[in-house]
Amino acid sequence: MLSLKLPQLLRVHQVPRVFWEDGIMSGYRRPTSSALDCVLSSFQMTNETVNIWTHFLPTWYFLWRLLALLEGPGFRAEPYDWPLLIFLLPACLYPFASCCAHTFSSMSPRARHICYFLDYGALSLYSLGCAFPYAAYSMPASWLHGRLHQLFVPAAAFNSLLCTSLSCYSRNGDQPVRVSQVPRTRKSWVQQGTPHGGLRLSLPVRQPSTLLQGKAAGPPGFLLTHLPQPSPCSPGSAPWPGPRPISDSAQRPSPPAMLFLRQLGLCWGRGHSCGQEALSTSHSYHLLCALLTGFLFASHLPERLAPGRFDYIGHSHQLFHICAVLGTHFQLEAVLADMGSRRTWLATQEPPLGLQGTVATLGLAVAGNLFIIAAFTASLLRAPGTCPLLQGGPPEGGAQAKQQ
Repeated sequence: MLSLKLPQLLRVHQVPRVFWEDGIMSGYRRPTSSALDCVLSSFQMTNETVNIWTHFLPTWYFLWRLLALLEGPGFRAEPYDWPLLIFLLPACLYPFASCCAHTFSSMSPRARHICYFLDYGALSLYSLGCAFPYAAYSMPASWLHGRLHQLFVPAAAFNSLLCTSLSCYSRNGDQPVRVSQVPRTRKSWVQQGTPHGGLRLSLPVRQPSTLLQGKAAGPPGFLLTHLPQPSPCSPGSAPWPGPRPISDSAQRPSPPAMLFLRQLGLCWGRGHSCGQEALSTSHSYHLLCALLTGFLFASHLPERLAPGRFDYIGHSHQLFHICAVLGTHFQLEAVLADMGSRRTWLATQEPPLGLQGTVATLGLAVAGNLFIIAAFTASLLRAPGTCPLLQGGPPEGGAQAKQQ
């Protein structure tokens, strides 16, 4: 009779530093897991299990929404609906890419980096996908056919390439950071000659350099697509399972900033007579979720306050995933509301990009992101095993701590 043995779980001192997560002390998978072990671990309670399922299940939800719209009468034949289709495709992609990244990131240090390279690319494409419906359905009337309207999608395409590049590059840096834990009733988890309990242990860790950006997909794409901030780049989209990518510094009006300008600058004091400038309440829910994703990504709460207490359920990345998915749901509802309420009026307006421009912009962005990921992957595969980026051994004193 076939029987499958679930992989053994490890504590933080038993895995290479490249796998460490802030405030997570246990529930780590073997850093040399096979693909089968990784899949089986998704049915075992590890510190990644909830991360996997909080993006695997939403993938099917967004795919169901996409298929339901495609089955609608005339959806594929009506050019007015195409920007929504372009938005939904990466909305399905980024949670799936994040799910795969969390599932297979424990195969090796190289596999971990490559998984998150792909995650960053999916989130950057999601940030671009968001620009199409915003430009088509949500642009303020006074901005239509202006310079911003014409450059909005091309700028988002360039920004997706920039964010993927910077996010992947941020994994190449190497600077010391501090990881702290407060032992309670047992010896310090790394042998430093400290007595039992009560002492705060700070251990220098070398990990890829990070500059805190405002994604959280992100992933770089997610947060920066949803907040008044530097331009986009998680979900995902991601949305972060590992070192946070750095942010670009290029400034442009973000979609939410644009929407608030539309609502406050053009409708302030008009009561309910905003006409085509009126906003759906889903925009507010979407922005709230985006703010929460940014806070959770930047703060690492609650696990930073109580290391080891939220290893399996309740740590910030799990909550980040949930807020990101809810944000995408409300974003979809807001786009559908704008699309429906402004259809008659927008039908008389010329679209910012024709079919050829849309296909060219999307195609170049996809090809460019794949090229960037391939370039960083090739560089990683050529790196020697002693490279700090691929730390393969446990931290100093780890073996002693294990024997203790």
